[in-house]
Amino acid sequence: MTQWWRPEVHADRRPALMARNRIRSGLRAWFEARDFIETEPAILQVSPGNEAHLHGFATRIIGHDGVAQRMYLHTSPEFACKKLLAAGETALFAFAPVFRNRERGPLHHPEFVMLEWYRAHAPYDAIIADCAALIARASEITGATRFRHRGVEADPFAPFERIAVAQAFADHAGIDLLASLRDDGGTDRAALARSAREVGIRVAEDDTWADIFSRVLVERIEPQLGRGRLTVLDRYPVAEAALARPCPDDPRLAERFEIYACGVELANGFGELTDPEAQRERFEAEMDEKQRVYGERYPIDADFLEALALMPPASGVALGFDRLVMLATGAQRIDQVIWTPVSEAGGES
Repeated sequence: MTQWWRPEVHADRRPALMARNRIRSGLRAWFEARDFIETEPAILQVSPGNEAHLHGFATRIIGHDGVAQRMYLHTSPEFACKKLLAAGETALFAFAPVFRNRERGPLHHPEFVMLEWYRAHAPYDAIIADCAALIARASEITGATRFRHRGVEADPFAPFERIAVAQAFADHAGIDLLASLRDDGGTDRAALARSAREVGIRVAEDDTWADIFSRVLVERIEPQLGRGRLTVLDRYPVAEAALARPCPDDPRLAERFEIYACGVELANGFGELTDPEAQRERFEAEMDEKQRVYGERYPIDADFLEALALMPPASGVALGFDRLVMLATGAQRIDQVIWTPVSEAGGES
């Protein structure tokens, strides 16, 4: 976004920005009518999150003694929200500014707003139903009867399509994903690599199972999701769901879902994992992968792991608020619906 502050540029952007405000007010009212508590999770955290391919912004906190310690801007309010569940809250939501490094493009911005909410003692189907209601409410507010993005349309009011990840791999890529999963949830890299090559997916010698999984998802599956109506992509492999609990009927899979509209990912939700030891093991594995790929790792929030032991069974979701506004207003780029986009690098020194 070039010089968004020029009056003529702002005049073009202002209708979508005002719609953003109306959507935010409408969604907040939806939550309050259902007795959710709005929270304000702290942005400054000891860990930005522990997913291998998410990158945080680091800073320093300096005490009265002059000693500096590294802190991070969070990539999600998840850890703080779950601590509130451990503290006794049962239904909460937050419009949280979040920060992700190495991300900028039509659908990505270094700083954006995550609408995140949780329900204690609720199945994750309840969270999926919330998503349907909130997406429809945003569309009602702007009068959008169709979402459109890059030539693809979807009806925001139609019942969601729901498809398991393994079924999506079979339908859209011709790959038997379950054949590359062991009974304990472990992965078989050779089996997935062989299947991917057979259907024309490029596989490098140093690609991991996760690398191949992601490439198939991005190249063959995501473009087919959210066409005509929104899609819930459900039951991810445990290896791709570090914060989700296993499915009760199949330990290879996890209670993780994502929602897509016109090929755009809108939300990522879980039946939440509350086992501290299992969570620590998953975080360590994620950080080992980050170290391998990027040469760095983030600390693990010990307080968060302690809080998990007190946290009730719960389900939650993170919805990209800016992306929802984008689709509900017909904007083509995320920075068109952000009031003050982050400046591009290259200012005067």
